[in-house]
Parts: sequence; C-alpha cells; structure tokens
Amino acid sequence: MPQLSIDVQKLCKNYDEVRAVKSITFSVKAGETVALLGGNGAGKTTTISMLLGILLPTAGSIRLLGEDIVENRFRIMHRINFSSPYVDLPRRLTVRQNLNFFCKLYGIVNAKDRVAVLCDELDLYEFIDRPTGSLSSGQKTRVSVAKALVNEPEILLLDEPTASLDPDTADWVRSYLKDYQSRTHAAILLASHNMSEVERICDSVLMMKLGKIVDRGTPSDLLHRYSRTNLEEVFLDIARDRISPDIQEKDPPRDNLELGDL
Repeated sequence: MPQLSIDVQKLCKNYDEVRAVKSITFSVKAGETVALLGGNGAGKTTTISMLLGILLPTAGSIRLLGEDIVENRFRIMHRINFSSPYVDLPRRLTVRQNLNFFCKLYGIVNAKDRVAVLCDELDLYEFIDRPTGSLSSGQKTRVSVAKALVNEPEILLLDEPTASLDPDTADWVRSYLKDYQSRTHAAILLASHNMSEVERICDSVLMMKLGKIVDRGTPSDLLHRYSRTNLEEVFLDIARDRISPDIQEKDPPRDNLELGDL
C-alpha cells in the first residue's frame, strides 16, 4: 500500500468556457477520512467523477494507490468503490440481485457469502428480495453502502452516505464505516452537507468554493481559525464570503491531507 492512497496535483476540468475545477491539489493517506465540502456547484461531483475515471481531466494528474488513473485505470478500479444515494441501482432487480451483480463485476469469488455478510452487517434481510425501486429512500441508502463495500475497497468515495436516514440509523452507519476503516485501513473521501457528521468522523476538511480550495485543516483547526463553535458556521462564513483576505488568498500548505475541488 503506497503512503498516499489519493494524490491529486493541479487538477482542472473545463466545459467549454466554464472552469468547473481550477487547479486543485490534495492527497489522502490510507486510513484517513477527508471531507470535501462546498455549496452546490462548487465542483465536488466533478472532482469525484474524475477520481472514478468517469470524466477525463482537462489538466493535472490523479494517482490512486500509486497508479495514474488516466493511463492505468484498469489496474486499480477493482480496489475502489463509490456510494451515493442519488445514483440509482437497477430498479427492477431485487436487492440480492443487485448485490450479486456487483460481486460478479468486481470478481468476488464467494459472492453468496459476501452478500450474506453485508446483509447481516447492514440489516438488509427484511427487504433483500424486494425490487430495489420499491424501497424507501433510507433503505436505498443502506443498499448503496452495501454495494460500495462488496469488494472491500481500499479507497471509498462517499457522497452524502447518510442522506435520508433517521438519526439512529445514520449514527449506526457512521460507526459501521469507521469500524470498516479501522479493520481495512481504507482511505475515505467524503462529500457531505451534514456538518456534525463531518466533525465526528473526518480527520481533515477541505473547504471548497467555485472550483477552488479556499481553506483546509482539521475540524478543530477550522473552528479555531474562524472563531466558531461548529463547522456549519464555518461553512456559512465561506459560502457568504465572510473570509479574511489572508485566508482567501494564501496558497494552502501542502500536508498529509489535501482535498480539493468542488
């Protein structure tokens, strides 16, 4: 396992005249959880899509698990996975069929056993044989998390992993993900609008706006820097341009964990 699971350098993405991502640089170590935060349109989805190889960068580089994602994507994609409640799984397939399909896609040898483990751990048996399209939003979120873990990924990209879950279930999922990370030493990149969730589970935070990193640090660092009591207040300061010029214009320091572009 290389020291850096995710290493992004001067990453850019342009759509004609629109610069969605503007030369961002960040890295995530194995065993770290980093939050990618920003308002709608900040570039988070574009960044994650480039990490997954769905979009090609306009400029810059992405190395995942030591491999260049553009040149050698096929070498490492089986070691990565992704979860988003906003990306539907095939609706007519049952939960079991969906999980079996993704096990085959990732080359899981004992697919039946792996699906059984996920059903036990994520409490899916109640609706395992129901069409995925018939599930509640909270149930779909749990299935999405299960799908993201079928191959026990070394890099886990999460978009709003606890969306639509009640507080008790959301708390359980967060604990489950941290236990998974402790066991596998996976790197987790998390995009979320749930600031309390970020404060609880993230080692570091990248604050993004208009395709750029405007600040970064541990949750406690950011709270101290902005003299705030919670990350939601920091988020609002950045979203509403209540940022001091020295913070906004400085080149963020290169450290273990840089995250970046919205």
